[in-house]
Amino acid sequence: ALSMSLPNGTMTQDLIWHIKAIHPDGKMLNIKALDKNGNIYDVNAIQDTEQRHFLNVKAVAGNKKLPVKILLSEDKYAPVKALAEDGTVLDIKAITSDGHKLDVKGVNHTGNIIDIKAINKEGAFYGVKAISPSGQLNDVKGVKMTRDKLEAVVNGVKVYAHIKAIPPAKCNERDKIWNIKAMHPDGQMLSVKAMDENNKIYNIKAIQDSGQCQLLDVKAFVGTQRLPVKVLTSDNINAPVKAIGEDGKIYRIKALTSDGSELDVKGVFHSGNIIHIKALAKDGYYYGIKAISPDGQMNDVKGIKMTREKVETVINGVKVFAHIKTLPQVD
Repeated sequence: ALSMSLPNGTMTQDLIWHIKAIHPDGKMLNIKALDKNGNIYDVNAIQDTEQRHFLNVKAVAGNKKLPVKILLSEDKYAPVKALAEDGTVLDIKAITSDGHKLDVKGVNHTGNIIDIKAINKEGAFYGVKAISPSGQLNDVKGVKMTRDKLEAVVNGVKVYAHIKAIPPAKCNERDKIWNIKAMHPDGQMLSVKAMDENNKIYNIKAIQDSGQCQLLDVKAFVGTQRLPVKVLTSDNINAPVKAIGEDGKIYRIKALTSDGSELDVKGVFHSGNIIHIKALAKDGYYYGIKAISPDGQMNDVKGIKMTREKVETVINGVKVFAHIKTLPQVD
């Protein structure tokens, strides 16, 4: 279990989202995991908290929930598999009404996202979606947190990317810089900045360097460097959000009011894979943090956990609890 002392928004019962491939004629094909003996298991997205920004995708084999990942491979299309605890690899297939089994693969990599598709015998791609019991739709995507080919090793198997269900988003342009703002209740937008020990101020931006805007990196622009912004490991009730220099130097992150006051920016609430990032007003109120594109599109700025460990990763000698990314807003 997560050991950081953030409030946790749990649910009394998991909400199961079904995973389907969408055929062009409107049919929905079941996505299943198959073991070497031909046994077939459900593949679901699992919502175990109130948030639906970022859902785990699992193969359900009896009482086991097996991670579904994109494996490290030199193939043209990257293999999508479920991984048992002993390292056994299960195939992931879309199954047609007449019993044909279609490969499910990672087919295109843009920024932090890999498109996941079912591929028919003619080579046509079918999109893969997670569908909630009430009909909400999330896209099933491969997600990368690093620029390395090897993202992780899970149950002894080399993994290129995680598989998650995230809200859909449309992007009209490539290579945009999104501004990061705290949203005051009276409609003001407060600038969010990085500050060094000498109180020098640097911009914080989200970077869209590809055609996708579902998962954008958040960076501090310090000179010619773009420094990672992360939630740091801490035992404080509100988790520190900082930028990390190449030498391990820490830059504080603040929301600046019109009168020059500095508001702390913290991780204040943990819900599944998501940590909610807020500016803390002196009266105790929380202000949401948003990324805003040049054409007015808006994403939420969130902390994202990929593991259940207190230390998610170590960057330049600094222990990190969660990544900071932007995700599409949800109702």
